[in-house]
Amino acid sequence: MTMLSDVSSLAAVAELAAALPVADAAAARAARDRQASLTKPPGSLGRLEDLAVFMAGWQGVERPQIGKAQALVFAGNHGVCAQGVNPFPQEVTAQMVANFEAGGAAINQLCRVSGAELSVVALDLERPTADITEAPAMTGEETLAEMRRGAGAVSAGAQVVILGEMGIGNSTIAAALSCASFGGAPEDWIGRGTGSDEAGLARKADAVRRACARHAGAQGLDILAALGGREQAAICGAVLEARARRIPVILDGFICTAATAPLYVADPRLLDHCLVGHVSREPGHARLLAALDKTPVLALDMALGEGSGAALALGVLRAALECHNGMATFAQAGVAGG
Repeated sequence: MTMLSDVSSLAAVAELAAALPVADAAAARAARDRQASLTKPPGSLGRLEDLAVFMAGWQGVERPQIGKAQALVFAGNHGVCAQGVNPFPQEVTAQMVANFEAGGAAINQLCRVSGAELSVVALDLERPTADITEAPAMTGEETLAEMRRGAGAVSAGAQVVILGEMGIGNSTIAAALSCASFGGAPEDWIGRGTGSDEAGLARKADAVRRACARHAGAQGLDILAALGGREQAAICGAVLEARARRIPVILDGFICTAATAPLYVADPRLLDHCLVGHVSREPGHARLLAALDKTPVLALDMALGEGSGAALALGVLRAALECHNGMATFAQAGVAGG
């Protein structure tokens, strides 16, 4: 089994796409055939049917199940905060990590109700990355090291992994990653984040513009090193580790999805096992989902982060599998029409 630990450089990460597992087409077909035999009009459960088939393909069985669901929230701090892009001080990142650990955040409640085991991974919060308007956020070696930390957090026993983040300033990072990966103007990607006013939005746009200009020409995972952060790198590492173990992933909102954009640029196949839990209120997210060719599970006008939308989507995924596995077929129920 080819793993991220086998990779010695960022440039080699794209090569994993050809070696990592793919969905089991036979299992997916069997699941689709089962859907056609259940006591309902064809296609009447909409995306729930597609989600069940998706899970069947990645688990390699006709009737997939979720025993252990793991939720991972990665936290990091960012040098770009020196540009005044966030109304809150960076100390809030550590304070929110403590809140997660004490069980007081939204993600704690949502994980409890959706049946996910939450782990919070703080990534050197006392050591922000470099200011992306002045230098690369991280070296290639640092980026790969953070990716490996993310990979190491994934539980081999999980049937699904949901991913989230926390980091003051990281909506600016997400905008920069998206802009560098898919083009457009900074204004296409920025949003209010944790509550920026008009002056704050102008500072964010200016920071993204200068950062993308400074690091123009970066490709693939070099975009992550130049413009990302520790939590973004850890998310990418977790995505790759889950893929190596055939574990489907549910990404959260704009920041979490943007973290994976460099993987998509490196090779779109690297995100084949990823669902997106919801479309965020952040204006860049819908544009990003279109670029990634991903359809979100939910649209609830949320913009919290923390993995909150992914945790809610887990509940929908569980419901999809309950219907898929628990409904009677036409033959079993003695109902005409199957």
